[in-house]
Amino acid sequence: MGFGSPEWPFLQRTGCCLDKRHSGTTKRQHSRPVAAGEAQAGLKQEQAYVRDEFGKILERERISSNEHLTRAILRERAATEEERQKAQRFARQLEEKDRELKKHDAYYKEQLARLEERSAQFYKVTTEQYQKAADEVSARFKRYETQPVCADLQGKILQCYQQHAQETLSCSALASQYLHCVNHAKQSMLGRGG
Repeated sequence: MGFGSPEWPFLQRTGCCLDKRHSGTTKRQHSRPVAAGEAQAGLKQEQAYVRDEFGKILERERISSNEHLTRAILRERAATEEERQKAQRFARQLEEKDRELKKHDAYYKEQLARLEERSAQFYKVTTEQYQKAADEVSARFKRYETQPVCADLQGKILQCYQQHAQETLSCSALASQYLHCVNHAKQSMLGRGG
């Protein structure tokens, strides 16, 4: 890796004093200011060359970064599109489930309305049958209003027994009348079909 190698191209271009063809003290002394100017020009060329190389490297890195970025954006777009399609699929499934639920809801409301109607009809028929049966029982088994039989004689006998507690035989005439009255009432009831 000498000064004439491609790594030091400015030395080849400038013809620096290190070149073996230029050896001589006078020439060397005289060529020193020229060589310094040439070295400076070579240095500027080398800086320009390095700048160009860095520019190329940076350009390659920028292109590579852009490619990576483009691929990442494409991947992200694909993932986003897949998520969007998934969301649409789920939305369609949800709408379908919603339609099914509404259909079931309508069906159950209809069934409930039918059951309520049947129940109302059953209640009406049952109530009518109950009322009819109650009327039949009431007609078949009439209640009889009873009034005390021979109530005035009964009161007199009680009063007599209270007044003659020791002499109960003195009330026997009243007792005989009371028994006759009761028997007569029984006979008249049986004659009427009661």
